[in-house]
Formats: sequence, C-alpha cells, structure tokens
Amino acid sequence: MKIALDYQTFCNQSYGGISRYFVRLADELNKLNVETKIFAPLHRNRYISELDEKLVKCKEINRYPPKTTRLFLPFNRLVTQQWLKSWHPDVVHETYYARKTAAPNTTPKVITVYDMIHELYAKEFSPRDNTSELKKIAVQRADHIVCISENTRKDLIEIFDLPAERCSVVYLGFDRFSHPYRQQQPLSTQPYLLYVGARGGYKNFTALLKAVAASAWLKQNFHIVAFGGGRFSQTECEQIRQLGLSPEQVKQVQGDDQLLGRYYTEATAFIYPSIYEGFGIPPLEAMAHDCPVICSNSSSMPEVVGDAGIYFNPNSREELTARLEETLQSTEQLQQLKAKGQQRLNFFSWQKCAQETQQIYQQVLNG
Repeated sequence: MKIALDYQTFCNQSYGGISRYFVRLADELNKLNVETKIFAPLHRNRYISELDEKLVKCKEINRYPPKTTRLFLPFNRLVTQQWLKSWHPDVVHETYYARKTAAPNTTPKVITVYDMIHELYAKEFSPRDNTSELKKIAVQRADHIVCISENTRKDLIEIFDLPAERCSVVYLGFDRFSHPYRQQQPLSTQPYLLYVGARGGYKNFTALLKAVAASAWLKQNFHIVAFGGGRFSQTECEQIRQLGLSPEQVKQVQGDDQLLGRYYTEATAFIYPSIYEGFGIPPLEAMAHDCPVICSNSSSMPEVVGDAGIYFNPNSREELTARLEETLQSTEQLQQLKAKGQQRLNFFSWQKCAQETQQIYQQVLNG
C-alpha cells in the first residue's frame, strides 16, 4: 500500500497542530510498513525535518515572502500532481481543504476534518474567509472522511448532510515534551494557572481572566500564564487592567515544545475554557506532564478528557470561579486528577491513530 500525504498543511503552517498530526501519522505508518510519503515541493514547515528522508519529497524554505502563500499553494499543487503521476499512490490523503485536488483522477482520496468551527462560528471569521466553501468541496470529492472526534463527525454529518457511512472517527495522539531544564530555577516564584494557544473568540481566554479577577483568593494565590498565541494585544492589556489584574499577574510567554513541557509540569493546573474544539490536544499534553486539567464541558472536551478533568460551563463566569476555587484548594483532588490523567492517556496514541487510519485506507481500496 502506497499512501501520499499532500502539500497543503505544510505550506500553510510553519508550526501547528494539523501539520504535527500528519508528520506523526507518516512516521507511525512507516513503522507499520506502509509506504508513505509527504509531497510538499516548496514548504515552510519545521516538523518535516524530524522525519526520515525517505518519507518526504520536498524542499523547505525558511519563510514565504509576505502575502505570497496563495501563490505557493497552486504552485505546490501543480508540482505535486506531476510527482504523484509518476509515484502511483494507492490513496491520496488530503491534509487540508482545496478547490482542486493534486490526486490523479482515478486515485481514491481521503480527507481529515478537524472541526466545524467556520460553520458554527462564522461571525468570528472575515467575510473573505472561504474555508467553509473549500471544505465542502474537498469533503464532497473524498471517498472517505476521517473525523478527529465523534463530536466533529456529528457536526459534519448534520451541517453538510453527509451519509454517516462515509465518515469515521480516528482520535489523535499526543506528545510528551522533553525538557532538560530540571536543575534550573522554577519558571515562576508564584503558583500559576496555565493557558495554551490562541485566545480570541470561541477560545474564550477572557472567561479565565474574569473568573480569576472575581475571586480575591484566586488573585492572591495564583498568576495566569498564557503560553503561545502571540503577544497580548492592546485590547487584551486594557481588559487585564480593567479587571484589576497587573501585568505581573497575567503573563504571555512564547517558546518551543521543551519550554511548553516545563510550563505544563510546573503549573498548578491547566485551564481550557474553549467553547468549541474539534478534539483538543492540550488537555492530553497537560495530563502527559502530570498537570491537572480543568476544562469546559462543551463540544468534544468530555469525549477526550473523560473522567480525568473538572468541568465547567464555559458561558458561566460564576461556575468557572467556583470550580477553580474548589479544585485548587484541595490537594487531594489535584492528586486524583493527575492519577486519572495518566490512566486517560491509555486511550490515545499516534500508533493507534496510524493503525486505525491504515484500516480506513484499506477499506477505501476494498471499495
């Protein structure tokens, strides 16, 4: 069996969850003796360099010139088309949503759908954002669709009116980040609550700020660390100030996976207030680093976190404040969450993800 992963996510992302997923998938498929290759003629992705050279046909460039991604995408599609004609894959797995496929006409196509955020929260995106339109086109031409959670599968079938038998669920894996900093001083002199990733809109970072600001005990005993997501905007800084929180109490930090692993390890708890997620890898990353998880009870979060988290309504500031106070004041509960987190991780791995994806490829080939 020969599996081709197309260029799209590796041109769209230097770093990011989707490109990391496909790099891990390629690596694990290779371990299963599935002949797998990523075709990305001119890409900007940093994860690809982690792979054996035999798994990639590509050239990395440090960065695209400003506002040229739309030019690189069709170039990559045309070159990938030519490469695939001579490589003769059994299945092409499209890594994102494009109007036109790079796959040869007669080659079966599989696509992964990550979430239905653009459809459910359309107002949070620019009117010029055509992700939903391209997703529908790409999904309609696919022979089979991989969904990363039951929640995503349900939303996809309902919103795009698809037959259920064309859609399967394959859970993602997670990474444990090594961090050779153990002998260094702690990252913070004050206990902190960790938030990871983008903060705007449905990501609901504001809910965490308001929940902490509303509690004298939380403000006195914990800082907030927002890892990744870019520097705080002027609007965010102003909101933090208006809530009575100081710049020392709410910090934004950037760094690599090793530093993120250390922040998980030293945090009192990881807080995930998102209103909607297609899967949500950060809670699993937190569990992998013995960090207790407190997360919203919406979309796919209960499906992924199971009994290894404390849940709250992401639309209720009062409920989040209460859950934080109750959980953080109980050393016993925090230890229980760590133990349950380690047990929950047994349900997820990149190896399992690859095995189940291989089964889908075989199913498609069997017709």
